[in-house]
Amino acid sequence: MSLRELLLGKPLRSDDEQVEQIGPLSGVPFLGLDAIASASYGPEAALTVLLPLGVLSCNYIAPITACILGILLAVFFSYRQTIPAYPQGGGSFTVAKENLGRITGLLAGSALCIDYVLNVAVAISAGVGALVSVIPSLLPATLWICLGVLFTLMLVNLRGVRTTGIIFMLPTYLFVLCLGAAIIIGIAKIILNGGHPAPLSPLPKLPTTLHSAGAWLLLRSFASGCTALTGVEAVSNAVPVFRRPKVKLAKRTLAIIVAILAFLLVGVAFISRSYGITATVPGKPGYQSVLSQIVSAVTGRGPFYFISMAAILMVLALSANTSFADFPRVCRVMALEEFLPPEFARRGRRLVYSVGIIVLTILAATLLVIFGGITDRLIPLFAVGAFSAFTLSQFGMVEHWRRSHEPHARRSLILNAAGAVVTASALLVIIVSKFAEGAWIVLVILPPLMALFIGVRRYHERLHRETDKNTPLDLDRLCPPVVAVPIKRLDQPSQKALQLGLSLSDEVRVVQILAEEIEAKNLAPQWRDLIEEPIRRIHHHLPQLIVLPSTYRNFYRAFLDYLRQLGKEFPGRQIAVIIPELVERRWYHFLLHRRATWLKNSLLMKGGPEIVIITQPWYRK
Repeated sequence: MSLRELLLGKPLRSDDEQVEQIGPLSGVPFLGLDAIASASYGPEAALTVLLPLGVLSCNYIAPITACILGILLAVFFSYRQTIPAYPQGGGSFTVAKENLGRITGLLAGSALCIDYVLNVAVAISAGVGALVSVIPSLLPATLWICLGVLFTLMLVNLRGVRTTGIIFMLPTYLFVLCLGAAIIIGIAKIILNGGHPAPLSPLPKLPTTLHSAGAWLLLRSFASGCTALTGVEAVSNAVPVFRRPKVKLAKRTLAIIVAILAFLLVGVAFISRSYGITATVPGKPGYQSVLSQIVSAVTGRGPFYFISMAAILMVLALSANTSFADFPRVCRVMALEEFLPPEFARRGRRLVYSVGIIVLTILAATLLVIFGGITDRLIPLFAVGAFSAFTLSQFGMVEHWRRSHEPHARRSLILNAAGAVVTASALLVIIVSKFAEGAWIVLVILPPLMALFIGVRRYHERLHRETDKNTPLDLDRLCPPVVAVPIKRLDQPSQKALQLGLSLSDEVRVVQILAEEIEAKNLAPQWRDLIEEPIRRIHHHLPQLIVLPSTYRNFYRAFLDYLRQLGKEFPGRQIAVIIPELVERRWYHFLLHRRATWLKNSLLMKGGPEIVIITQPWYRK
């Protein structure tokens, strides 16, 4: 087994696609990991903003969570209707483009792409940051650990959809089981103790308060808490990955993800309020995450606590997988519309969109390197992209139902219109409240990113106009080409290339450039005996030997100059350049022989339209 097969698995046939398709059991960890994991940082982000309120901050997490749940339900009902309306996938991009126009669709697609890249960098750094807080000795290796996790996620996703879903089942369901059990136990203790349970482990001490809860502070807390909704759109983007019946299983998966997320958010808010749990200052001595406080307060610091924390760490680091599931699929849909190169729409050896996965890895790695593996400052940017996509998708569905003649169209239109108003309002709050914290960066990046996509589309349109030709094949100027064979010496690769040239045309030019080459001797003295005499015996036209000294010791320029002269000598004729190329047995041997590759590149960029490039390989035994 080769190293490639060991890492990526054996190639899959195109008709093996059904084997790779998944159901809700695998779909929840494959597409819902980001949404489910957001229960660990969404409530904490909201409570962190409320830190000026001290111990009173926990009193406000319940109403803030209620508002977030309202938006979650609006988004859920919207994408529940998007799935059957657009089962080909693409989510917000497809809905917005088909109903609101190309530019609006690009805005949604660009917002999603930015959101997915940020999600990978932030999720991995958050998981590794939590690990480093438990094992401080790993702090100097933070960036390398982040890159290692990123590379592992790339390899797992390149192995295929089914493999990814199976691998992420254990950490996903362990996280849900542990946190769910802690919430249920905590609620039971709250009820049994009349609403005032005593924590089994001491909670961090915070001052009473010196501030009041103003509207601006609450809006900022709400905007931070909305990060808990990122990733909900993932299922609508990836409907084709489900086995039949695709729409039914996709809707069921979305419902399970939303139900788990809603339960966790409500549970975290309820227990935080009853136990008096608040956020602590990130990065400062005594920092303890909200989930750590909840689990330790409810169950103590025994084996269950450490298992739960391990599950939380794994899910935080692996929650980036939702982006690996959806980013390539959004790019695929955009590539089908020619806003991206066609490579993004082609499936790799394991029936996944490998180019999208690799590009996402490179972009996320760049962010991790720039920020040294600590990307907490990028968290405020999360919700901007996600809520932009939510809002545009819902407005697109409003237009979809307005033009629809289905019996339930009016009811669906009202649902989507209400959801659009809710998510648009939330987006406005997020932009205003998080503008100074970095939301402006997304607003600055979006226009050039959209311009890039539009530029790619215009390039494809120009290419089609220039290359399309629906007329019969023109055979008026059909004649053999003039052949030019560049050689250094009369070795076996050169003779094989010359044999091919003689079989193609009667006009063959063998070109030797004397540019102080190693092992390059003037061919003229031996040309008659080794080349001309054997050819005369078969009564074939003799090739001409052209020996040219290079004044400035530059092989490529001298050869290109000769080809231009040849073009003037034979106007209207094609010039076939046959390049002898040595093919080595080992890949690393190619590093020693690069002249043929450089010559082909020079001919492609500077040779002109009359040049035809033919590579004649000679394989070492």
